[in-house]
Amino acid sequence: MAGKRRPTRLRAPFLTRVTLRDGPPDPGAGHPFSLPWLRDEDFEIAFTTPVTIVVGENGVGKSTLVEALAALAGFGAGGGNRNHGGASDESSGAQLSDILRGAWLPKMTQGWFFRAETFHTLARYLDDADSPTADFLSWSHGEGFARVFAERMAGQGIYFMDEPESALSPKRQLDLVALLADMQETGRAQAIVATHSPLIMAVPGARVLEVSRFGFLERAWQETSHFRLWRAFAADPEGFIAEAIDERRDGDERFD
Repeated sequence: MAGKRRPTRLRAPFLTRVTLRDGPPDPGAGHPFSLPWLRDEDFEIAFTTPVTIVVGENGVGKSTLVEALAALAGFGAGGGNRNHGGASDESSGAQLSDILRGAWLPKMTQGWFFRAETFHTLARYLDDADSPTADFLSWSHGEGFARVFAERMAGQGIYFMDEPESALSPKRQLDLVALLADMQETGRAQAIVATHSPLIMAVPGARVLEVSRFGFLERAWQETSHFRLWRAFAADPEGFIAEAIDERRDGDERFD
């Protein structure tokens, strides 16, 4: 029986770069290979900080990317750790991982993949497996999320999160921000997070990548379209909502 892997003394990030194995895929193969940012011959994402935040509108492929990176690290599509591959079927992100190459320093096998979309499936899988410590379904949806973050992401490892804010109140989101801030400050762990939350984007020192159909652009979190929208709302809530309703009735959205 192999011994337990020793902790590394190296600081995160452990996954340092992702590139394409054999150049851009055939977009005619359908999703996820048709994502526009995969057409770049020089496609590369460098991870330079312990915490990387990936933001963007629905449909640009940020969740698919996080799923693919988790699969590249050996995590199953349903989430959990590397032993929970049976929690769900293969995802489009897992398919995308087949054409990606990761550079590691060192290869990290400890960690957790949190995927909001499959949280209940994973929780039931752990219950059925008689996990003595899971019991996430005995709590509210948001409390179950918070327990996963506090209990399964406390140690050294690599952590992938897809829309972790989806069941969290703003106060609970701040608890997650504090956890991510600790990872960023200490370098004990790496986290790659896809989110729509301006609060989570604001983790001090984290690198923010905004995804569009044209690729990945590093931004200050205050410059993201998500934060600009919320800032405009906070400055004039009534006027903002009235204008947004009128624009959508006319078929013209200001923040796209």
